[in-house]
Amino acid sequence: MGEVRPIVLVGDPVLHAPCEPVTGFDDALRALVGDLFASMYAADGVGLAANQIGVPLRVFVYDCPDADGVHHRGVVVNPTLELPGLGLRRLDADEEGCLSVPGQYAPLPRPDRATAHGFDAEGRPVTVEGTGMLARCLQHETDHLDGHLYIDRLPAKRRKQVLAAYEKSRTVS
Repeated sequence: MGEVRPIVLVGDPVLHAPCEPVTGFDDALRALVGDLFASMYAADGVGLAANQIGVPLRVFVYDCPDADGVHHRGVVVNPTLELPGLGLRRLDADEEGCLSVPGQYAPLPRPDRATAHGFDAEGRPVTVEGTGMLARCLQHETDHLDGHLYIDRLPAKRRKQVLAAYEKSRTVS
């Protein structure tokens, strides 16, 4: 399947810079995708971006349900994200967490539908339409590839609280 790699934690520069587009759809990319799935499953995640294992490339994997409970699993390379227009947008205010900020969660309103366009590991075009958790995952992972964590979207006070709780949890462990 792949090698389990350590998850990069908040504060590491690789998480805070935009990732480079993938240019080669080759064995190295397929190995990276295998490592992403293995690392995501080992960490009990539902999505994982390449920079979360220290690789600054525009690729993520996911394995999570949509709003109807149907499970979706796949990879998106060089994603572009499409969200409903403002007049059609409904926000889902569920809590969000991140493997790179372990143990911390905060409510974060996001559109309840999202579509990611990109390629699979073989270079074939893919379009993933998501609702519910899958929509949140597509947005969350694309944010990672753009150099943003979910906490960057929180109000400043809430972001500070999440980071303080994260730091406290690290000193207790």
